[in-house]
Amino acid sequence: MLHVEPRADRAPNPSTIHTIRRHPPSRHTLGRLLRFGISGIIATGIHVAAATFLIYLFHASHVSANSIAFIVANVGSYLLNSLWSFGCTPGRDSYLRFLLVSLLGFILTLGISKTADVLGAGYWVGLACILSVVPPVTFVLHRSWTFR
Repeated sequence: MLHVEPRADRAPNPSTIHTIRRHPPSRHTLGRLLRFGISGIIATGIHVAAATFLIYLFHASHVSANSIAFIVANVGSYLLNSLWSFGCTPGRDSYLRFLLVSLLGFILTLGISKTADVLGAGYWVGLACILSVVPPVTFVLHRSWTFR
């Protein structure tokens, strides 16, 4: 069996590992994360429902229906996250920060999708990459900047 020793310059810092073990995320943070995830699922449902409603009942184009659905879902997501996930009072400034983080999430989604497409990865691989990158990034940004 082959045994490979890690290079000294790449070995994990033992004090960092010890700090992570001593300071896992608090229950409060884990609760916020769970509520953030549920809010995201609800916002996705709002988006799908609004777009479907506009397409099938008003014969809207897919682009216009999804544009309107994004706005409706984004406002709903903001209200859910500010009131429930992060326990903050909604306001104009925090909504603008929320919108900027949402747009960054959208840009990350497009970038990851394009990268997966260029690499020839299947749809599900791209989606798995999006789901493993975008929600954690947006959660950290919302926690540290949007709802500070």
